[in-house]
Amino acid sequence: MYLFQRIEEAAFKQNDARRTIGEFILEHRDHLQELSMDEIAKRTFTSKPTLVRFAKYFDYSGWKEFMYAFTHEVAYYDENAYEDVDPNFPFSAEDDSLQVIEHLMNLKMQSMKDTVAHIAVEDLNRAANLIQKAENVVIYGTSPNYYYGELFKRNLLTIQKKAFMSKSGENGITSSSLSSKDCAIILSYSGNNPDENPTSNVKILKRSGVPIISITSGGKNYLRDYSDVVLNISSKEKLYSKIANFATQESVLFLLDVLFAKIFALNYEINKKNKIANSKVLEGKRQSSYKDISEQF
Repeated sequence: MYLFQRIEEAAFKQNDARRTIGEFILEHRDHLQELSMDEIAKRTFTSKPTLVRFAKYFDYSGWKEFMYAFTHEVAYYDENAYEDVDPNFPFSAEDDSLQVIEHLMNLKMQSMKDTVAHIAVEDLNRAANLIQKAENVVIYGTSPNYYYGELFKRNLLTIQKKAFMSKSGENGITSSSLSSKDCAIILSYSGNNPDENPTSNVKILKRSGVPIISITSGGKNYLRDYSDVVLNISSKEKLYSKIANFATQESVLFLLDVLFAKIFALNYEINKKNKIANSKVLEGKRQSSYKDISEQF
């Protein structure tokens, strides 16, 4: 999770000076370099020592180090921002139906392009190999990631790879049942709270030697530090201030599709044969009057 997202999280969850300072920083992010530490302390009704404590809350040694990291992140974010669309509010109340369609199409295409730009081929290959070799694949995630995981699980089952969703309330016992011969996939945008599901399962999984593949946002977070492989979600959305997870959803689903495609390709002919054979048996009653998709078995 990027620093600006961690600041937003702190401003939302905390009810002290961290909220005041965080909200000020996010609101004035483009002009912070023009303000001295004294000016920021005065305008947030805090003090210089409080600003230092704020910086240390995010694991920086002091205010200067924090400001350096934040301003450089802002510059990087602006340089790589989506073009002509706001990922948090991609359309307005004044837009007509065609404009809404166009804005969402633009947003989703840019989300996929940004996702591709952050895929490391060696990480994708390693993740696919871990899943292929695993006796069991268990997927962790809370809503809405849980539903994306369900789609990925179903794809794995179609090529006879044992895959399961870890259910809420049973995560601990599920994690304890796995071994180094299995594989865990954790879906988490923030990946930053070791005490909450799904990241709360990391310690149990590591203790049992279970390989962990994480699909999470860029920047620094707890989940990245303890994963064997990380696949990066396009991380342009704010945590809370947005209409919906339009860009994130597209990014996660695309990553899962690419990962499944790579797994499929590792044994392409065998998987193709099994997939078609299973479909004939399990879905043989499906019919269509549209000749381009209709098949006769």
